[in-house]
Amino acid sequence: MTIRYAVPADVPALSAVEAECFPPAEAATAAEFAERVAHYGNHFWLMYDGDKLISFVDGFVTDDADLTDEMYENAAMHSENGAWQMIFCVNTLPAYRRHGYAGELLQKAIADAKAQDRKGLVLTCKDRLVHYDAKCGFVDEGVTDKSTHGNVAWHQMRLTF
Repeated sequence: MTIRYAVPADVPALSAVEAECFPPAEAATAAEFAERVAHYGNHFWLMYDGDKLISFVDGFVTDDADLTDEMYENAAMHSENGAWQMIFCVNTLPAYRRHGYAGELLQKAIADAKAQDRKGLVLTCKDRLVHYDAKCGFVDEGVTDKSTHGNVAWHQMRLTF
């Protein structure tokens, strides 16, 4: 397995994996991924098995302490010197799940954020994944009113250094 950051050529693979992992109302489009990679490709952690993208984590950096719906749609909000690393998605192809790949990518994102002197990381997840993110050190702050992305109730999770 190879872990690396994103480049524009990864966009088709990113959108294909996303489409397998999230319902259409929640999944980012190829155009959104192209915009994200253009603004913060160095905040995508991609895991490849040979030439196949099997898992990825991404999100931009901001001084805003809470994850909001606008962040998903506006990659230009990225601020490279921001205090908080946001995590917008944690995706692993179904056939590759339960092997620790997503956790490995989250640990790489955490290590990078720490090395970059961030305050920590913030993500949102569905109720069924709160325990998973807690194993990586994230603390549940409860269901957020700042994100209803895809008309879903999301728990905001925070890892503070």
